[in-house]
Amino acid sequence: MFDPSKLQMLENRLVKVFKHLRKTARRQNITCYRVYDDDIPEFPFSIELYEDHIYVAEYQRQHGMEEEEHENWLDSSLEVISKVLEVPLEKIFVKQRQRKASRQDQYEKLSFESHEMTVHEAGLSFKVNLSDYLDTGLFLDHRTTRGMVRDAAAGKKVLNLFCYTGSFSVYAAAGGASQVTSVDLSKTYLAWAEENMRLNGFDVASHRFVHADVLQYLDTLSEDEFDLVVLDPPTFSNSKRMKDFLDIQRDHVSILNKVLRATKPGGVIYFSNNYRRFVLESDRILAAEIKDITAQTMPFDFQQKLIRKCYKITR
Repeated sequence: MFDPSKLQMLENRLVKVFKHLRKTARRQNITCYRVYDDDIPEFPFSIELYEDHIYVAEYQRQHGMEEEEHENWLDSSLEVISKVLEVPLEKIFVKQRQRKASRQDQYEKLSFESHEMTVHEAGLSFKVNLSDYLDTGLFLDHRTTRGMVRDAAAGKKVLNLFCYTGSFSVYAAAGGASQVTSVDLSKTYLAWAEENMRLNGFDVASHRFVHADVLQYLDTLSEDEFDLVVLDPPTFSNSKRMKDFLDIQRDHVSILNKVLRATKPGGVIYFSNNYRRFVLESDRILAAEIKDITAQTMPFDFQQKLIRKCYKITR
């Protein structure tokens, strides 16, 4: 049952966290960040600020409310969010999401009306879509990792696998990479990645955008080809377009060893994934050095809430 008195809990929580986060974001000149993530069981939301818009994802739970009651609860919650975050209701976009394992499921198109906008991060521009997909096109939890890639990219040949909308590719180009190769199975996201590169003034003709199943693509790579690799795979993927299905716990050793073979000696791989129970089988990985950099890549707005792991692997 929807208990209106509990809305005060949501308001109190938002007032407290937003005051702190807004201060940090302003100090760091960050305009897109997460404000709330499932902090109170009665309000199972993720709330993200994209400059002057808000993106709210409602996690699907057994809430026991009838449809009309649920709508009233959601409307009341959005009014609280609008009030505390000082964003008008018409600039709030809402999605209902299940915690799905397959990235392909996650990215299915949701509606035909579109709200696209350009947002800014670290002096770079990115297209986000707040209306049509379950994810916006910019994973905010990788903000710090993207900066690491930019800092390491000068003069390097960079490979971005499972590139999604190419935000790592943009950062690598901004860091002075000699060439960035972006690989994804989705033509939609590859086109988006190209668009993001153009938005930032980079010549897409001097970089490569490869439409391929990453698992098969790895077998086509030459030895010692890349200096820097970004590998951010889904936990599971069983897309109809893939030859084999991907299970990152089962497959990570094989994938990483193939990537290492294509990496120059001394080259670096940034490897991350979102599997909560992931265990890196480091003794089977043919690397010179493996560092767990999860803590160093945790942005201020994901403290204690980050489920992904991140590793820096040197050949």
